[in-house]
Amino acid sequence: MIRSLSFIFMICLSLSVDAKTFKIATIFPDGTSWMNTVREGAKEISKRTEGRVKFRFYPGGVMGNDATVLRKIRIGQLHGAALTSGGVAKIYPDSQIYNIPFAFSSYAEVDYVRQRMDSRIIDGLKKKGFVSFGLSGGGFAYLMSSSRLDAIGDLKHQKVWSPQGDRISRAAFESIGVTPIPLPLTDVLTGLQTGLINTVGSSPIGAIALQWHTRVKYLTDIPLLYLYATMIVKRKVFERLSPADQKIVAEVMGRTFKKISEKNRQDNAAAREALQNQGISFITPDMSKQQKLNDKVSQAMTELTKQGIFSGDMLKILRNYLNDYRQGTHKTK
Repeated sequence: MIRSLSFIFMICLSLSVDAKTFKIATIFPDGTSWMNTVREGAKEISKRTEGRVKFRFYPGGVMGNDATVLRKIRIGQLHGAALTSGGVAKIYPDSQIYNIPFAFSSYAEVDYVRQRMDSRIIDGLKKKGFVSFGLSGGGFAYLMSSSRLDAIGDLKHQKVWSPQGDRISRAAFESIGVTPIPLPLTDVLTGLQTGLINTVGSSPIGAIALQWHTRVKYLTDIPLLYLYATMIVKRKVFERLSPADQKIVAEVMGRTFKKISEKNRQDNAAAREALQNQGISFITPDMSKQQKLNDKVSQAMTELTKQGIFSGDMLKILRNYLNDYRQGTHKTK
């Protein structure tokens, strides 16, 4: 009898260890393409693992801002989060490398660099104790404002938003004579409504999803910076899964994030058209002074490496890949 009970107890213990529901927080609102796609991936994982691995999502920022979410992960209240690159940088500073303003001028450049640098970001997160299944490209952010910007230099006269705690965007704006107003993402719409800010940087789909487009009139049609997001899971928790289940999760979520990147690119194109249809004017800025502004921003980024905001090696690698591509010396990977 005792042996039978012990056997049953061991089976139950084994099941409790193998089965896992990952609690994941995100700022992405429910019903968005991003959430719908990750839910599809989670459903496939549950089916293929016979219910041993499930995901429970807390969308729309209900778990708080990035700092709060990361604290909840540390104490075990959450197992992971879907974060934008700004949130990821709180874990691994070099993950900000794609967010350097005016670094990229086309998707061709982005694709070339990402093929060679995504793995560095994922490996860096792993060393910090988190598993990432891939980066989902959010597209380019553009300056959107209630006032017309015929040149980037006109920003000096605007109330420009900078993500709270984002040293990169702040340094970039300050290098061209702009003093940005830092706000958490959750306060941006209110800031636009009250007039605290009148200029934001956002992708077209982001502006629509967050309702920022209702408070702006112009889009300055030059890529400001490249956006991405990723879903991270505490490495120690993930590695408690069996090797077979880890493989399934990595395979399905890896494919899911590639799908999100492809869909986001399509959705951004459609969102640009939607913004125009809603009366937002697309302005092509005067580019005669753009190189001088780029040089100032570039110098500011070099200074940030000296302050330890991100590594000089990572910045050098990015610049070398971009130079290779622009000089035509690259080879297709």
